[in-house]
Amino acid sequence: MKIYHFGAEDAPVLLLLPGTCCHWKSNFGAVIPLLADSFRVLCVSYDGFDETEQTEFPTMLEETEKIEAYLKTHCGGHIRAAYGCSLGGSFVGLLAARQNIHMDFGILGSSDLDQASPLAARLQTDFLLPLIYPVVRDGKFKAKFLQKRLDKRARESGDYVKAFLKMFGEARPYVTMQSCKNQFYSDLSTPLPDKIHVPGTEIHIFYALKMGAKYRARYQQHFAHPVLHEQNLQHEELLACHPEQWAHLVKSIAL
Repeated sequence: MKIYHFGAEDAPVLLLLPGTCCHWKSNFGAVIPLLADSFRVLCVSYDGFDETEQTEFPTMLEETEKIEAYLKTHCGGHIRAAYGCSLGGSFVGLLAARQNIHMDFGILGSSDLDQASPLAARLQTDFLLPLIYPVVRDGKFKAKFLQKRLDKRARESGDYVKAFLKMFGEARPYVTMQSCKNQFYSDLSTPLPDKIHVPGTEIHIFYALKMGAKYRARYQQHFAHPVLHEQNLQHEELLACHPEQWAHLVKSIAL
């Protein structure tokens, strides 16, 4: 795992956590310059997903432990805020629940927080990985009919699908299927406690209403007092399509 840093060393620390199978720069490259004038921005590049390392993603808990160890060593175990994109929101929840480091603000970006039993998680992972891994490795679906459907959806949906795919990342042949499998399975099977409440930590959630009403109940299940920022958008559309608005909202919370 690597952590890239930007901005002044003495500025408040903002930790950025990428989404599922995403590259850190594709996720956050457009917004880091918008944040680095106010924060010391730390961007995590997960094991198995950084082109400068020969590693594989282990488990959510092992990766969380590595993040905690870095923050203890380099930030005294206390940061101003953490933002988790999709899967990264699960990391924010785990960091808050474990209380090994302290963050003043935890921000989840329309994370689904899906959880499943080990068996169900294994079945879902085994079904989805053959479909999704070629997109990670080659930048496109292996099945031609899926690629045609995606191309058609991109043409019909305006900027969102194109921006989301760009945020996901281009072809990354260095990422192994095992890394993707471990990340998918571990995210689904690692329990996030209910009613997480940490004194001195506020949890904020960018609630994309087009994801569906069930997510409101899910956020309120896992966090005792979440502040929901409702947006009539799709999953991570604010970050993907409106980086300036996204950065303004993050700053309004954490500064």
